[in-house]
Amino acid sequence: MATLKELKQKIASVKNTQKTTRAMKLVSTAKLKRAEEALIMSRVYARKIDEVMKDISAKLAMVKENINIRAFSVIDNPKVVDLIVITADKGLCGGFNIQTIKKSKELLEEFKNRQVQVRLKVIGKKAIEYFKFAGIEMEQKIEGLSAIPDYEKSAEVIEESYQDFVEEKIDNIIIVYNGYVNKLTQEVKVIDLIPIPVDKPEENTFVEVEPDDDYSTILESLVKKYIEYSLYYALLDSLAAEHSARMQAMEAATNNAQEMVRQLTLQFNKARQEAVTRELIEIVTAIEAMKKQ
Repeated sequence: MATLKELKQKIASVKNTQKTTRAMKLVSTAKLKRAEEALIMSRVYARKIDEVMKDISAKLAMVKENINIRAFSVIDNPKVVDLIVITADKGLCGGFNIQTIKKSKELLEEFKNRQVQVRLKVIGKKAIEYFKFAGIEMEQKIEGLSAIPDYEKSAEVIEESYQDFVEEKIDNIIIVYNGYVNKLTQEVKVIDLIPIPVDKPEENTFVEVEPDDDYSTILESLVKKYIEYSLYYALLDSLAAEHSARMQAMEAATNNAQEMVRQLTLQFNKARQEAVTRELIEIVTAIEAMKKQ
C-alpha cells in the first residue's frame, strides 16, 4: 500500500493534470467557436455550388448530344483513384483521427480487392505518421493545412489531381475526413468529388437556355472552382470537428482526474486514520506495559 507521502504526491500530480486539461478544454471551446463561425459562413456557398454542379450534371445527362467534359462523365470501372485523407496535426482529441484513418484503410482495402490503383494524398500530421508507420506509400504529404485552412493552398493541393483527371491519368477523386455535426458529434464523411454524381432531376426544374460557343470553358471553370472550394470546405469542416472532439476529450479527462482525486483522497484519509489508530494502539500498549511493571 502507498505511503501517505506517495499519496500526497499523486493527488498533487493529478490536480496539476486536471488544471491542464481544464485549460485545454477552455482553449478548444474558444477555437471551436471561431471555427464554427467560419464553417457556417462557408456552408451556404458550399451547399449552393454543390447543388448547382449536380443540377448541371443532371441536365447534361438529359442532353442527347455528346458533352466532352470528363467531370460530368460516368466512369463505371475506375483504374486509378486519388484518395485525399484529412486528419489533424495534433492529438488529444479522442478517436477523431483514428476514425478517419480506419475509414481510409477500409477504402484502401476495397480498392485493392477491386484491383484499383490508389494514389494516397494525406493532409495532417497524425495520418502521415500512421501511414508511414504502417508502411503504406503516400503520393503527397502535407502538414499545417488542416490546422490553418487556406483557400489558395488547398487550391494548389487539388490542382494536380484535377489536371491528372482531365488528362485521364486518374479516374476519380475522393476526400475522406471527420466532419462537424454539432458540438457533441462528429461524422466521418466520404466525398466522391469527381466525376460529379448524377442525381435524377425533377421535372421543370431547369430553364432552357441557349448556350454560346464557349459553354465548355465556362463549365470547366465551374468544375475547377467547385473542387477547390470543396476541399477548402472539407478542411474547415474537419477543423471544427477537431476542436469539438478535443473539447469533449479534455472535458472527459478533467472529469476523470476529478474522480481520481476523490478516490486518492479517500485512500489518503483511510491510510492516515489507520496510522493514527496504529499509533494510539502502540501508546496504549506501552502504557499498559508500564503499569504492569
